Amino acid sequence: MKKTLLLIILIAVFSCKNAPKENIKPITITSDELKETVRFLASDRLLGRNTGSEGIDEAATYLENQFNALGVKPYFETYRDDFKVDSLEAFNVVGIIEGNDPKLKDEYIIIGAHYDHIGIIDKIVDNDSIANGANDNAAGTSSVIAMAKYFAAKKNNKRSLMFVLFSAEEKGLLGSKHLAKKLKAENINLYTMVNMEMIGVPFKDRDYIAFLTGYEMSNMAEKMNEYLGSKVIGFSEIAKKYNLFRQSDNYAFYEAFKIPCQTMSSCDLSNYEYYHHVDDEADKLDYNHMASLINSVIPAIEKMSNTPTKEIKMNEAE
Repeated sequence: MKKTLLLIILIAVFSCKNAPKENIKPITITSDELKETVRFLASDRLLGRNTGSEGIDEAATYLENQFNALGVKPYFETYRDDFKVDSLEAFNVVGIIEGNDPKLKDEYIIIGAHYDHIGIIDKIVDNDSIANGANDNAAGTSSVIAMAKYFAAKKNNKRSLMFVLFSAEEKGLLGSKHLAKKLKAENINLYTMVNMEMIGVPFKDRDYIAFLTGYEMSNMAEKMNEYLGSKVIGFSEIAKKYNLFRQSDNYAFYEAFKIPCQTMSSCDLSNYEYYHHVDDEADKLDYNHMASLINSVIPAIEKMSNTPTKEIKMNEAE
């Protein structure tokens, strides 16, 4: 009897020691880690991260090191997806977390953001000419790194998740156009693409946290809210008025694959006055809001990556 009891105790202890870590300690994105990423990318040292500059090269190296430290593997031979902008060298940074399902891992979800900005500008304010691009788009970049951290630790995605930081967005969405064309030529099975853009400040007068561009084109917002059990994602009249669906890196993937590819943002320029301005600095952002948004959205991405069938679909044209 004593031997049987001892064996039961040992089995229980062994089971506890080997329990999946994610079941013991939830993974929560913190405002401090987002602030750390934004402060580096939006520092004067990087001189506004203009395509082809030493600053953006340093930014790319930083992002590669982040992916590597998290255990996110390069999608290509290296993390860099090289292309040219006239005579300038440019590069997207592309990582992958392979799905854990034998069949669904061949379907891909892209989580993206552009990490470039406009560099040194002519409009000098208080002797400052560096457009640091904190909200546009170090903020979105920090969210991609944060979500990569989450999924690299959880390893519970059945579909493969591709994490992409785009360059040359400010030159005309050139990085996303390059990669979309490249992946289309590879004939990858792309399910959907969620692009993160200018999430550094909250809305104060709306019943949602963030909006999706091209809101009415697909059921993505509807399904994400369904997955989350609350209205996190809403519709922006301003985004529709200025056709922001076509103004960010989601658009190249929609054009190439004709599937739901949309941008998530909490800034439609009605709630932030420093767009392409030298005062778009790290200290202007609300990191508690950013952490809240990312932690709210992650379960929707998680669900998206695990549904047995593709539930995010284009709406039929009226």
